[in-house]
Amino acid sequence: MPRPHSTVPSSPAFPGPGHDSTGPVRPGPGAGAHATLTPVAVELRDGFWAVRRQVNARTSVPQGPDLLESAGNLHNLRLAAGAAEGEFQGAYPFVDSDVYKWLEAAAWQLGQGEDEALAADVDRIVALVAAAQQDDGYLNTWFQLRKGGERYKELRWSHELYCAGHLIQAAVAHHRTTGRAELLDVARKFADHVDSVFGPPDSGKPIDGIDGHPEIETALVELYRETGERRYLELAGYFVDRFGHGLLGGEAYCQDRVPLREATDVEGHAVRQLYLLAAATDLATEIGDEELRAAAERLWTAMTAAKTHLTGGLGAHHDEEDFGDPYELPNERAYCETCAAIASIQWSWRLALLTGSARYSDLIERTLFNGFLAGVSLDGERWLYVNPLQVRDGHTDPGGDQSARRTRWFRCACCPPNVMRLMASLEHYLASADADGLQIHQYATGRYSGDLGGTPVVVGAETDYPWQGTIALTVEESPADRPWTLSLRIPQWCRDFRVRVGKTVYDRTDAPVTDGWLRLERTWAPGDQVVLDLGMEPRLTAADPRVDAVRGCVAIERGPLVYCLEQVDHPGGGLDDMVIDTTGPLAVKHRPDLLGGVTTVIAAGHRRRLPETGWWPYRSAEDAEEPPPGAPIELTAVPYYAWANRRDGSMRVWLPTS
Repeated sequence: MPRPHSTVPSSPAFPGPGHDSTGPVRPGPGAGAHATLTPVAVELRDGFWAVRRQVNARTSVPQGPDLLESAGNLHNLRLAAGAAEGEFQGAYPFVDSDVYKWLEAAAWQLGQGEDEALAADVDRIVALVAAAQQDDGYLNTWFQLRKGGERYKELRWSHELYCAGHLIQAAVAHHRTTGRAELLDVARKFADHVDSVFGPPDSGKPIDGIDGHPEIETALVELYRETGERRYLELAGYFVDRFGHGLLGGEAYCQDRVPLREATDVEGHAVRQLYLLAAATDLATEIGDEELRAAAERLWTAMTAAKTHLTGGLGAHHDEEDFGDPYELPNERAYCETCAAIASIQWSWRLALLTGSARYSDLIERTLFNGFLAGVSLDGERWLYVNPLQVRDGHTDPGGDQSARRTRWFRCACCPPNVMRLMASLEHYLASADADGLQIHQYATGRYSGDLGGTPVVVGAETDYPWQGTIALTVEESPADRPWTLSLRIPQWCRDFRVRVGKTVYDRTDAPVTDGWLRLERTWAPGDQVVLDLGMEPRLTAADPRVDAVRGCVAIERGPLVYCLEQVDHPGGGLDDMVIDTTGPLAVKHRPDLLGGVTTVIAAGHRRRLPETGWWPYRSAEDAEEPPPGAPIELTAVPYYAWANRRDGSMRVWLPTS
C-alpha cells in the first residue's frame, strides 16, 4: 500500500475546466507533491508540430466515430445499453478501450477551441457509454454480452481494469477541458465499484488481484488528482505493489515475475511494463516514495542502455510484443509497437517532472520525432502498428497488425486512437516551471507560459525546428522586480551550439550548462531576446558492438531525426546490397516538394558485387573475400517518420559500411 502522504491539490498537468490550452494550469505534481517541476501550458502556433496536430485535428480525430462504428465498437455499447439487437462484434475483450481513447483524444481536441461537430460526436458517445454502464458501475461489453455477465474470472487476459483505466483517463480529460461531469460520473462510479471489489487479503474485499494489462493504476492517480479522493490513490498503490507476487502466474510477460521495487531490468510485454512504470512514477510523485522513485530511475536507465532502438522504439519480439535480452535489437524483426513509443513518452515525461533531469526529455524528443511519429501517415488516415528499422527486398507482408505497410485500421486497433490522444494533448509535454523559472523541454513555434509566485511569465518562440537549429525566444511577460531562470535543454545529440543573450554570446565552452540544461538567470523584461543555435550537421551513428544485428553498420541522423533509405528513391535495384561510403561527405538538401516538405541527407555509396544465387547461401570463410565495390551511387536518406508514405518497397535505417 502507498505510504502516508499529505493531501495534494486535485489537479495534475493539464488545463482545468473551462480553460483552453493557453489558459491557466491548475496546481500539478510540482505544487504540493514531490516533483521537481510542474508542467505548464504551451500554445503551438506554427511549424512542424502545429502542422502534425492540424492533421490530427482535421483528419484523424474526426474520422474516429465512423471507424469505431464500422469496427463494431459502438454497436457493442448499444447492445449493452439495450438500444440495439444483434451479435457482439470484435475479436478481443478490450474493444471498449478504443472508444475511450478516442474520447480522450476528442476531449483534448475540444480544449483547443470550439468544434460543434466534434462536440456533438462526443456528447452522443458519452451518452452511449453511460447507458451501457450497469447499475453497480461495472462496464465491459465483452463480458456483459459474451460471458453472461461473468466478471473478473480471467484477469490475466480480460483487460477489464485496463478498459476502466482508459475510461477514467477520457473522463478526466473531458472534465478538464469542458467542465462537464457526465463522463466523470461514469468513471467515478466504475472506480468506486472496483474499489469495493479489489483489495489486499486483509481488506475484507472479495478479490486480491491485478489486471494482466496495467493501465488503471495511472488512471486512478489522475482521478485522485481531479477529485481529491484519496481512496483512488490508495487503490492505485495497491495494484502497483501486487504485481510480481504470482497473482497472474508469475510470468515476466505481464510483469508478475518480480515485484517492481526489486526489479533490475525491464522485461515482458513492453506496453504493459511501461504503463506500470508510469503509474509507479506517479505514485512516487504524489506520496514521496523514494523506493519507487529509485526503481523507476533504475529501470529507465537499464531500458535506455540496452533495450532501446535508435528511433526510441521499444520491443524486440513480435511474439508476446516484448522486450528481448540486453542488446537484442533486431532490424527487420523489430516490433517497436506504436503504443510502446507512446508509453515511453508518457513515462519519461513523468520522470522529467519528478527529477528535473533533461535526459528524460532527450528520450522524449527522440521518440516523438521518430518511433512515435512514424506510426501515423502524413495524411493522418493510415497507421503502423509495428515500426521496423528495415524492410527487406522482396518482403512478403503478413498484413494485419504485423504489417510493415500502412493500414486504415486494425483488428486490434489500440494504436490509432492512442496516437490521436497523444497528439491532441502534445502541448502538455513541452515545458515546465519551478520556483526559479521556466524550462523549455521541446522546441516549437508558440508561447510558453508559466507562473512565478502568482506573476505570469510568458516566452514566445519562433523556429523552423527540426529542419533548422535556430530558436529565437522573446520574453513577452515577466515580473519586473525579481530575477528568474530561463532553462533551455541542450539535446544530447548536439555537438556544438551558440546562444546570444542580449549582446552576450556563449558557446559550449563557456555556456552555463548543467545536467543538460542551459540556465540563463537575470531580471528579464518584456522584449528581451535569446537566440539559441543548435548545430545541425548530419552525422553517422554506430551502435554498441554488442548489438549483433547492426555490427559493421552506421545510421544517418540530423538534429533529432533518424534517417532511412527507401527503395523509391533508389531506382535500379533494392537496398539489401547497399553500402555507404563513410569517408564521403554528408550533404543536406531541403525538399519542400517531398513528403510534405523535408530535409534530405545525401551520402555516397555503392552496391556490392555479390555472387550469383546458388543452391546454398553459405561458403567457406577462407573464400569469403570482400567483393570489389560497384559503381558509386548517390544515397538519398529521408526522415524515418516519413517512410511508407509513397510506394511500397524496401527500407533500411542501418547501412553496412563494407
